[in-house]
Amino acid sequence: MSGLRDVGYRGIVVLAKTGFRALDQQISMAGTERVPRTGGVLLAVNHISYVDFVYGGLAANPSGRLVRFMAKRELFDHRVSGPLMRSMRHIRVDRADGVESFQVALDYLRAGEAVGIFPEATISRSFEIKALKSGAVRLAAEAGVPLVPVVVWGTQRMLTKDHPRDLTRGRAITIRVGEPWRPSGAEPVAETASLHARMSALLGEAIAAHPAAEQPPGSWWLPASAGGSAPTLEEAERLDAEERRARAARRAAKRR
Repeated sequence: MSGLRDVGYRGIVVLAKTGFRALDQQISMAGTERVPRTGGVLLAVNHISYVDFVYGGLAANPSGRLVRFMAKRELFDHRVSGPLMRSMRHIRVDRADGVESFQVALDYLRAGEAVGIFPEATISRSFEIKALKSGAVRLAAEAGVPLVPVVVWGTQRMLTKDHPRDLTRGRAITIRVGEPWRPSGAEPVAETASLHARMSALLGEAIAAHPAAEQPPGSWWLPASAGGSAPTLEEAERLDAEERRARAARRAAKRR
C-alpha cells in the first residue's frame, strides 16, 4: 500500500531531477551511503534556502528512501503546495504547538520511515549553522533511530530570505552527509550542542568542496567567517528578531 501511495511522490522526484538537468546544475554528493537503506532514520538538514527540502531529500535518494519532511503549516495551507505536501505525506508543523507534529514524526520513525527535520527551524541568514532546537535529538532518542546530519550548499543563491530569486543555469550544488549517531536523550542540551558541532564541521567541508569560482571573496552568499558579506550570526539574529516583531505586529493588527 505504501508503494502505491508514494507513486505521486516518486513522480515529483523525477520532475525535480528533470528540473535539475534543465538548470544544468552540477550536483556533488558525498556520504550518501551513510543513510540506512531500511528502518527509521532522522535526517537533520541545515536551512539556508526555501528549496532545501528538495535537495536535502536527495541525500536519501541513492538509498532508495523517500523523506517525509517536517515543514511549516503555511505550506500545507497554501492552495498549490498544500495538496502536494499532503500527497507526499510530509509532516505539518504548527510553530505555536509542536506536540502533534512531534508525535506524527515519532510514529513515522517507529514505522520505519525516513523523516527530515530542520533543527534550526528557520532559514539562517548568516548561512552558518545557527542555534538548534532540541527536537531533533529528542525525536531520534525517543524513536530509537539513528540521527544523520545533512548539509546542502549553493541553494541559498537560488531562493532565500532578503535576496531575489536566481535560477541561473550551470550553478553547483554541494550535499554532504555525516556519520549516523544515536542520541540517548539523557542530556538533550549537550547532545544538541554535539549535533551543532557535527553540522558545522560538515558545512565547512561542503564550502571547501564547492567550486572556488562560485565563491569569490565578498559574495553575499558566503558566510562572513568564510570571507563573504553575509550577516554574522549575531547580525542575523537581530534581523530574525526584527522579523518576528513585525510578524507579531501584523497578526495583532489583523485581529483588531
